Amino acid sequence: MVRRVAVVGAGCSGLACIKICVDEGLEPVCFESSDDIGGMWNFRETPEPDRTSIYRSLVVNTSKEMMCFSDFPMPSDYPNFMHNSQLLQYFRLYAEHFDLLRYINFQTTVRSVLQRPDFSLSGQWEVVTINKNGQEERHIFDAILVCSGHYTHPTLPLSDFQGHETFSGRCLHSWEYKDANAFTGKRVVVVGTGNSGGDIAVEISRSAEKTFLSTRQGAWVLGRMSTNGVPLDIAVIKRINNVLFQLLPKTLVNWAAERALNNKYDHILYGLKPKHRNLMINDDLPGRILQGAIVMKNNLEGFKDSRVVFEDGTVEKNIDAVVFCTGYIAKFPFLPSTLSEGPYEEVTLYKRAFPPSLQPPTLAVMGLFQVKGPLMPTVEMQARWAVKVFLGQSRLPTKEKMLDVIESERRRNMQSYPCPRQAVLQVDYIPYLDFMAGEVGVRPKLLRLFLRDPVLWAKVFFGPCTPYQYRLSGPGNWSGARQAIFTQWERVSQPFRTREIPDNTSKFGLCSPFWVLMMSSVCHLKYVKMYKCTIFYLQFFLSNTHEKSK
Repeated sequence: MVRRVAVVGAGCSGLACIKICVDEGLEPVCFESSDDIGGMWNFRETPEPDRTSIYRSLVVNTSKEMMCFSDFPMPSDYPNFMHNSQLLQYFRLYAEHFDLLRYINFQTTVRSVLQRPDFSLSGQWEVVTINKNGQEERHIFDAILVCSGHYTHPTLPLSDFQGHETFSGRCLHSWEYKDANAFTGKRVVVVGTGNSGGDIAVEISRSAEKTFLSTRQGAWVLGRMSTNGVPLDIAVIKRINNVLFQLLPKTLVNWAAERALNNKYDHILYGLKPKHRNLMINDDLPGRILQGAIVMKNNLEGFKDSRVVFEDGTVEKNIDAVVFCTGYIAKFPFLPSTLSEGPYEEVTLYKRAFPPSLQPPTLAVMGLFQVKGPLMPTVEMQARWAVKVFLGQSRLPTKEKMLDVIESERRRNMQSYPCPRQAVLQVDYIPYLDFMAGEVGVRPKLLRLFLRDPVLWAKVFFGPCTPYQYRLSGPGNWSGARQAIFTQWERVSQPFRTREIPDNTSKFGLCSPFWVLMMSSVCHLKYVKMYKCTIFYLQFFLSNTHEKSK
């Protein structure tokens, strides 16, 4: 019988896991190597080995209503897209509200997690930790939730580039980057067009002499803002859209999306168009390219003294620094090596959570995925599912079946992500949440909602797929979920209400009768012309048809 659960890490995943364990009557014990909560969202001036690190200006890419925990809405006055310090404050509010801090052992590093000799019967683990005094301690747990993140070991591929040993400038990974102060007046190359690469290139370009953004594949660039200034994710991530995406041909959906993005700025003209469907969230990059502050370049090939050579043969001289935004390797050195059974020695996971080789399944890895949507609700649902599996209330398929699912999903994802390591990490937001919610018993029952509460059904099906939907019914339901859905747009609009707008503008304002009359006249003339043109073309078409029929 599972009772004691070890939670490794006290970032957003760890906090959610602690709370869900308590909700299910389990005894969580969390080990956090630092002295505070927040994980990667806890900014520190100096990067520390084996820990995540972010830059000072980092702002979230998903809006507050979409990314909050499902039973704890963010404060109404929070901006829709928060600075990292405000997100950390939200974590503090969450931990305080649910009294989570008492379960956390700070400044305690997990050294190893090993199966006990009777694991096949008990499913138990021996966890070895080192506390802040350097003392080693051993613990026995019934289950493990790994929440240590996968942005701790940066990939710096210097050995791939000839001449890096003699390069006179500085090479660093984005993991080391904190702000642009060190690059004022410099000539800088940023390598990589992920979200970090775009952010860092834009920030450096505001003070550098010249900034070059090198990309191997390019990227489709999306801003955080949709029509009428609404957050993009809250406008797009909807159940109705998910149904349409599944019904319509994928080529048609991609063509429409790419056409819409090119209507904002031509990705070929701007040197951004990708070989595959890579996405970047950035509000400022196209503007900086338009101003000449950022110059797009092909993939980096090598170095020659202070010069940087690109694959198309072009050379940029007098380069002072190269910032590599080249991602991370997911490493869990404290886990048994037998779990790293993938072709690249990565941890193989069924539905991005459970190692197929473990029987009984008493260990789950949280947050090791990439999703076009918010992370926190996804991790929270992972934790709800994992705890149900630990308790025997949800069953996993056989090892063979799980491996088949992993391989089929990897093959499908490689159509859009040719890199196998990237392909295996991808999940689709609503389908993935709904799958796990079905396992937990909290998936919204749309037909029942339609019959019993049609107004709520309309908001769930046609409105944004906010996390509160997964607290409407079933285990762990929250009595405030319905009200949270009905008031979500109030919380979206609240941060904008900082200036009172008078109801009556001047007589020549845009909404005055004068302009209404003028616009009506213009529209009338426009439609009269359209009507005449339509009649003309119909007559022309009919006359030609009549002539051909003779």
